[in-house]
Amino acid sequence: MTRHEDIAYQDLEFLESDAGRPLRILSEYLKPLAALNDAGIQDTVVFFGSARLSESGNQAHLYEAARTLANDLTHWSMNLPCQTRRFIVCSGGGGGIMEAANRGAAEAGGHSIGLNIGLPHEQHPNAFISDELGFEFRYFFMRKLWFAYLARAIVVFPGGFGTLDELFEILTLSQTRKLSRPIPVLLYDSHFWREVINFEALRRHGMISESDLNYFQMVDHPHQAFSALKTILTPLLDDTSSSLARSLCCDADKDMTSSVHSRGKSA
Repeated sequence: MTRHEDIAYQDLEFLESDAGRPLRILSEYLKPLAALNDAGIQDTVVFFGSARLSESGNQAHLYEAARTLANDLTHWSMNLPCQTRRFIVCSGGGGGIMEAANRGAAEAGGHSIGLNIGLPHEQHPNAFISDELGFEFRYFFMRKLWFAYLARAIVVFPGGFGTLDELFEILTLSQTRKLSRPIPVLLYDSHFWREVINFEALRRHGMISESDLNYFQMVDHPHQAFSALKTILTPLLDDTSSSLARSLCCDADKDMTSSVHSRGKSA
């Protein structure tokens, strides 16, 4: 009789070994792909932000803003005349802003995605992620892939190293035209972002171009952010093409650059 450990894909010792790493990485691509396809998810709106915020702390207004925005977005997307699920709220699956986003979507009666990652001292999945749409990642780079893969827009609330890393990853992909379509970015709380990152100084010193400032806009209220999202997303309702943001390895489509650079910055 064949033992389970004799079958390679059932051999846990092998799967946890260095030799099994490619299979672990591939699994973190294929499992979410199958689950999201089964759930009819066509595209997402991703929420980034600090895991350290709560609904009762000093920055409670940011938690409530993320919760309200996710609620409004979910109500709107649930009533769209679409056969698939469009513009689904997606977060990093943990606490703080991530919890607020999943919570707002759940309170609206909709689905939401949580892309959680196991860390030594923090990051447990929040209770508001849809049961079939919660994913646990071992590798940061695979988690980042899924943030960008279906995203039609990204809302970035104040946060620390992790949030900044996620933000600049998306801005870099857009700037270098490594994606086949742009991913618009909303920076929530202009006072925070202007204090923490001097984008204008980067432009003045020649580190970025004037046109690079069009990859994002700043917003300060949930209704302002929701209005901006509707402006971004409404033209996509008739787009039946794949939502996958495919990586480009050579000359990018010039139409993408024209589309991004034609959007004006928020004042």
